[in-house]
Amino acid sequence: MDIDYLRTWVGREEYRTEVLSDRIIQQFNATFDLTGEYEDGADAPPMIHLCLAQPTVPTRLLGRDGHAELGLFLPPIPLSRRMWAGGSIRFISPICVGDKVTRRSTIRDITYKKGRTGGLYFVTVDHELTNNGRILITERQDIVYRLELPDSNDFSKNIKPLEPPPEGKYSRSIKPTSTLLFRYSAMTFNGHRIHYDFPYSNEIEGYPGLIVHGPLQATLLCHFAIELKGTIPTEFSFRSSVPIFDNASFNINANPDGNGLTLWTAAEDGSVAMEASAVW
Repeated sequence: MDIDYLRTWVGREEYRTEVLSDRIIQQFNATFDLTGEYEDGADAPPMIHLCLAQPTVPTRLLGRDGHAELGLFLPPIPLSRRMWAGGSIRFISPICVGDKVTRRSTIRDITYKKGRTGGLYFVTVDHELTNNGRILITERQDIVYRLELPDSNDFSKNIKPLEPPPEGKYSRSIKPTSTLLFRYSAMTFNGHRIHYDFPYSNEIEGYPGLIVHGPLQATLLCHFAIELKGTIPTEFSFRSSVPIFDNASFNINANPDGNGLTLWTAAEDGSVAMEASAVW
């Protein structure tokens, strides 16, 4: 692939707008077993912005994996696997019930790297969420694209064993049911079949179960941090390394780090899947 051609997508922008309704908050809180206020003007729970103003691509323009066809907003990288690799979020002003939120997305960078299983393309997208010109949240999203694994029927053959996870000062076990994954896919209008279609995830992409969304893990970690510190961080960043599946429980963990927290998710019999940092 011609990286110079792909980089012509750098600078492309996309705008989407949505009103934060009380129903969206009720669905979010029900999914994560949260409580909160729903009347107009009430502060919305953090990380709900990941459910707002998401792309609504017509079904006819979806690829085999349930994602939007490439070459629309995202560059036409013809690699069959793509996942959210990580990101960073700055909480500037709360989103409130009834706010008309505009999400401006801009492709910041496209790079190529050589990975353990072949070539990797990274696309960095910046998002800015505003309400009547007031900046609410800024976000960086890192998306990774890679080739089919050499043996697509056995994910374990293509993943190098990693070190066991550390033991966090604070820890909680999470059971990632298929219902939880379905609800989150529905709220974010995410058609990626690896999150809800087990035959596809297992037989086509070679995974042992459904994959727990990166943003879902990030939401759990961010709310864990808020619970421990009692307030919303100014910045929350995270990076994924290996997937977590719905066929076993996983832990969310946290350790104090100065005035902030270091956080991570880890499968109970596996390694660290996502690392995160919360700063106040």
